[in-house]
Amino acid sequence: MPRILDHILLGSADLDQGIVFVETQLGVRAACGGVHPGRGTQNALLSLGDRHYLEIIAPDPKQQGANVTPLLRADLIKNLKSLATPRLVGWAAHPGNLATFAQKLRDAVVAFQGPTPGSRKRPDGRLLQWQTLNLDDDDSGLLPFFIEWAAGSPHPATDAPSGCSLVHFALAAPDVDALKKTATLLDLNVAIEKDERPQIRATLCGPNGELSLTS
Repeated sequence: MPRILDHILLGSADLDQGIVFVETQLGVRAACGGVHPGRGTQNALLSLGDRHYLEIIAPDPKQQGANVTPLLRADLIKNLKSLATPRLVGWAAHPGNLATFAQKLRDAVVAFQGPTPGSRKRPDGRLLQWQTLNLDDDDSGLLPFFIEWAAGSPHPATDAPSGCSLVHFALAAPDVDALKKTATLLDLNVAIEKDERPQIRATLCGPNGELSLTS
C-alpha cells in the first residue's frame, strides 16, 4: 500500500446500494459519515487500516437542485448518478503539509487549485475539517487530489468500521513511463501497470473474501 494514500473513493448512484454492495462482498458494513454541504454528496466509510480508508460516495438527494460549488465538479455528480454498479471514481493522497507541497508544485511549474478548506459534520455532531489541493491535470482521473486533515480532526480511519484491508492498489495506463515520471514528481510511490486505458485498481479483503474494484 502506498504510504501516501489517504483514501479511495468508491462511487455509487445510491449510498445505501453502495453500502450493501461492499458489505455483501467483504462482510463489513460501512458507517454513514455525513454529507458535504454545497457539494451535493454524502458518504459512508470503512477503515482499511492505519490512516487508510474506503469512502463510498454518492449523490445527496437533499441537495438536488442546489448550487453545487466547483470544489466537487458537477460532472462528478453526473457520473455518480449514471453508475449502474459502484466503481472507483478517485483517490486521495496525504503529502504532509499542503502549503509546503503547493510550493513544490509551483517550483516544478505544475498547475493546481488550492489549498482549499473543507468540512463535514459527522452523525455524532463532530465537525471534521481539512484542506485539499487539486491538480489542474489529473491525467484522466488517475492522479489523486491531495488532503491535509486539521490538527483537531480525528482521521476517519481511526473509528470507521474495521476488519478490512487494502491488499493491492495500482494505477494502469498505456504509457507507463510517462505516468511513472509524473508519479515520481508527486512522490506518489504507487504501483503502475500497463493497460490500454487509464484505470485505478484496488483489491480489498474482508471476512467474506476479496473485492476487486476499478475505475
